[in-house]
Amino acid sequence: MPIATVNPANGETLRTYEAMGGDEIERRLRLAEATFRTYRTTGFDERARLLRRAADLLEQDEQDLGRLVTTEMGKPVKQARAEIAKCAKAMRWYADHAAELLADEQPADDDVRDSGASHVRVRYRPLGPVLAVMPWNFPLWQVMRFAAPALMAGNVGLLKHASNVPQTALYLEDLFHRAGFSAGCFQTLLIGSAAVDDILRDERVKAATLTGSEPAGRAVASTAGEMVKKTVLELGGSDPFVVMPSADLDRAAEVAVTARVQNTGQSCIAAKRFIVHTDAYDTFAARFVAGMKALKVGDPADEETEVGPLSSERGRADLEELVDDAVRAGAEVLCGGERPDGPGWYYPPTVLAGVTREMRVHREEAFGPVATLYRAADLDESVLLANDTPFGLSSNVWTRDDTEVDRFVRDLEAGSVYVNGMTASHPALPFGGVKRSGYGRELSGHGIREFCNITTVWHGA
Repeated sequence: MPIATVNPANGETLRTYEAMGGDEIERRLRLAEATFRTYRTTGFDERARLLRRAADLLEQDEQDLGRLVTTEMGKPVKQARAEIAKCAKAMRWYADHAAELLADEQPADDDVRDSGASHVRVRYRPLGPVLAVMPWNFPLWQVMRFAAPALMAGNVGLLKHASNVPQTALYLEDLFHRAGFSAGCFQTLLIGSAAVDDILRDERVKAATLTGSEPAGRAVASTAGEMVKKTVLELGGSDPFVVMPSADLDRAAEVAVTARVQNTGQSCIAAKRFIVHTDAYDTFAARFVAGMKALKVGDPADEETEVGPLSSERGRADLEELVDDAVRAGAEVLCGGERPDGPGWYYPPTVLAGVTREMRVHREEAFGPVATLYRAADLDESVLLANDTPFGLSSNVWTRDDTEVDRFVRDLEAGSVYVNGMTASHPALPFGGVKRSGYGRELSGHGIREFCNITTVWHGA
């Protein structure tokens, strides 16, 4: 795949880049290693000062940067600006909390004495250069939720961003440099996917984090396992959105629309499978379909646009294949389902009903504004349908029955359970999944400790 900015709204190639050669990659690896030796000794106050400065600069760049993100991957411009604000919030959160999250821990006095020590502490130390392989769908947020905790922990970052957002990737490197971080603290590698394996095998790279497809995750995990390096993987998702009869159906349907089409449906944590108790099905389905039909699809640079183009021609074709396969197998199209005429990689908000286990869309992630609607006979079937997926990133449950809440929290196979609300990431809350959605956690204290050497320091009596 070429490293290029191609506007998804019209298919126009705006800018192309040459991939970095071996000499430049080597120079950057040397710089990362040398920088880490010094940066790891800086204090939390200095790291926080630099990160807050980067957050200030990010906010100052909001208008131009928002337009750049929209141009590169098609995100509606209002959502692009919201992503920028979210990044700045996370940067300041880690600047405020990292020292506390990584403070030395003291075991209980009885355990210290039993170990034969006069005193013991557990210390969190940085690992070194961390390779981040990041996707295009949230080209700022996905990077920042790695970079902010990694830098605050004393690590340095090497970013291999998606090949269709090169200008955003270069902007991020420049942002940290303008904020005052040393040049080797955060570097963008303009490389193709084929170059990742050799970089991950380099002894100077100590760990890796990847957000992306399952095949990409398997490749990185395989190499990292061979090299015995720590990885965190956030892969696909096909999140359930379960609606029970006691729910506020008006509110549930309203939120369901947003949950499905955020970022034009190109989000791992977007709700994709809507599982509705039979007693609420007809009412919810009517309101949900009406809401999907009412969405404004159009130019992502238009402030009123709610659904823009998909990020690539291939992405739209993949989505069409899933819908066409379901229709051939008997699924009913309640709205959408047909590619519009005209330029750009648009696809309409679509709802499929009558989906069965034999259809690809039941077991594969639909990365675009396509929802599947299921009728469940009771709570047991709702749980079974919700878990009938190879993924386990997040989940949404709508009910006002506390017993049902307890059952869903106990039995849903997911990294998060959101009750009467839409899944969203927040810097204070751990984020990640189970099953084929990956492993490890980002954000919160759990995320900042993923790339730390947890060191026991024991002193004799």
